[in-house]
Amino acid sequence: MANNENQPVGNGNGNAAGVQPSLSVLAQYVKDLSFESPGAPNSLRGRDKAPGININVNVNANPLSDKEFDVNLTLSAKAAFDKDVLFNVELVYGGVFKIEGFPQEHMLPLLFIECPRLLFPFARQIIADATRNGGFPPLMLDPIDFAQMFQQKIAEDQAASKVQVS
Repeated sequence: MANNENQPVGNGNGNAAGVQPSLSVLAQYVKDLSFESPGAPNSLRGRDKAPGININVNVNANPLSDKEFDVNLTLSAKAAFDKDVLFNVELVYGGVFKIEGFPQEHMLPLLFIECPRLLFPFARQIIADATRNGGFPPLMLDPIDFAQMFQQKIAEDQAASKVQVS
């Protein structure tokens, strides 16, 4: 029978401290919520075709400590019919995450892909409730591919750095 008491503890990812990689949600919160319906009540009447809806998404992350990070998911939607704005909704939804045991090269994907992916369903529901409470059908945002957004941002940053060097 082998005695494993003196064997080094590790998890196979080069982390000799033996800390299992973990991503924990410590808190979630509404940082800012705005709903405007400048043309109400006229904007609430039925129409024969759907309004145009413009949706913007942004993700920001800030360290709070070595292991804790504040991630903000900003969602904004503007619905217009012809030149009339029907509604404008903006939400900044945040989460405090504790991340430990991951290699440094995994931190940006965790902060800009996994954390907003965990926040999105809650933010989506808040947007749907706000538009419904404003007298419109609930705006149900389609799922967002945060990995594609992250890859696009990295490509834009690399292109911008090449332009600055030239």
